[in-house]
Amino acid sequence: MIDNYFIADQFSLLAKLMDMHGENSFRSRTYSSAAFAIEKVTHPLADMPEDKLVSIKGIGDSVAKKVIEIVRTGKLGALEDIISKTPPGLLEMMNIKGLGPKKIATIWKEMGIESVGELLYACNENRLTLFKGFGEKTQKNVQDAIEFYMKNQGSHLYAETEVYAIAIDTTLKKEFPQQQFALTGQFRRQVEIIDQLEWVTTATDEELQGFLGSNNYKTQETLEDIFSVLGPENVLLKFYRATPETFHSVLFETSGSEDFIAACKALPGWNSNASYQTEEEIFSALQLPVIAPALREKPSVLISKHNQAALIQPGDIRGIIHSHSQWSDGQHTVEDMAKACIDQGYEYLVISDHSKSAAYANGLTEERIREQHRYVDELNEKFKPFKIFKSIECDILGDGALDYSNNVLSTFDLVIASVHSNLKMTEDKAMMRLLNAIRNPYTTILGHMTGRLLLSRPGYPVDHVTIIDACVENHVAIELNAHPRRLDMDWRWIDYAIEKGVLISIDPDAHSIEGYDCRYGVLAAQKGGLTKQQNLSSYSLQQFEEYLANRKKLRGI
Repeated sequence: MIDNYFIADQFSLLAKLMDMHGENSFRSRTYSSAAFAIEKVTHPLADMPEDKLVSIKGIGDSVAKKVIEIVRTGKLGALEDIISKTPPGLLEMMNIKGLGPKKIATIWKEMGIESVGELLYACNENRLTLFKGFGEKTQKNVQDAIEFYMKNQGSHLYAETEVYAIAIDTTLKKEFPQQQFALTGQFRRQVEIIDQLEWVTTATDEELQGFLGSNNYKTQETLEDIFSVLGPENVLLKFYRATPETFHSVLFETSGSEDFIAACKALPGWNSNASYQTEEEIFSALQLPVIAPALREKPSVLISKHNQAALIQPGDIRGIIHSHSQWSDGQHTVEDMAKACIDQGYEYLVISDHSKSAAYANGLTEERIREQHRYVDELNEKFKPFKIFKSIECDILGDGALDYSNNVLSTFDLVIASVHSNLKMTEDKAMMRLLNAIRNPYTTILGHMTGRLLLSRPGYPVDHVTIIDACVENHVAIELNAHPRRLDMDWRWIDYAIEKGVLISIDPDAHSIEGYDCRYGVLAAQKGGLTKQQNLSSYSLQQFEEYLANRKKLRGI
């Protein structure tokens, strides 16, 4: 039977959505008051006739008819109608503590944000503070509330689990010094989205259960070879049992994807009964070079000519490409960002604030571009030999044109072209916009190719092969956006880009000095087999200047 709480929830949600949509405030208050009144009624409304319903304070004729509708159909038509006009992400946003209907309306209608993940990304970019009613404190509270909410949804970004995984690993090794522990599975392969943390261990179930149970970990399952618990952070921890003799074999088998391991087991040298002292011995028995865990996804890596290449490392990044300053939506001045680069040992900084169509991010008008360029010239005199490059993250408009005329674009050292608006597109529409932008001679780098936000927003559909081929033809590098919520382009297409000779550019998309960290972009790039020679941001200052000059010659600009 439908209870009073269910009925009250229907009216409460209807009132909130009406406020969000800016509908009649008197009616929304009526439904809100009705919800409050219904929660306090002790007798089931489902058993009451209409004349009794209208006698309850806070319930008039209109509300009574809707109560009867809910009781009879299990639904409220007015609520169904308004839900159909509401982006699903806004309904989820209502679960975030501190976000009422009016704030969500501002987020939706003024900021153009329609999902929790997009909102978190906007907080990270310091974008909420540009709008009335969202100061720094409010933005921080929203960010904290979203992170708490997302932590409880079951899937986690690699970046979110890393500190947690390492802390648990360190604790277990300290607690059981005589036992062996090794992180394995998704985490060891550096998978961008993780639903469990996995270990191989020689510790017994009793040891693990006793220690973890005393620290509020709840046992989930105990199988012949697996013991798993759910931690306080709502992350599933799985332990694969091993003996000292089988430890490295189990580590090998749990580190690779199912397809990768199946391909290894089909090789003549596979021996499931052998005892190995290291993983290197297993690869030797299979007559294979040692393949890094990050690459153990596709069976094709077993015969790839790239499987022995030295993968790019975080220390191979020599310049910061793609950063935003206070001129648009960044937190720091260009000067402070340059000083931080110098302090951290980088050779150059590419300042690429938002373009004029990005009004939500204080995008630069033509006049402000001229002002910024004069300012950068002054800073370059001050900071020699370090160099700040004049750039822009230029919006790709609805027809694929860039946000400025070619005369304006010619004043930049390089242009990063990105889609930020009208993200709900068919593949044909997306491809038209991207290909037109790639063909513009001033486009140097294609920014975050699909516009995805991991766990929050799928990317718009694209034909990766066609885009990569177009970038080859037009001498355009492809960004691997290092923000852990983007990691876009997807690492699964890096090997094709390498094969075609396209440069990848691992860029932080930094909106603050703290945002310079490219590490998660590097980890994703490793999964695609990228080397420092194939990454634009690994170029020295001299190499980068030569690349830009040569590219302009090739494009006749």
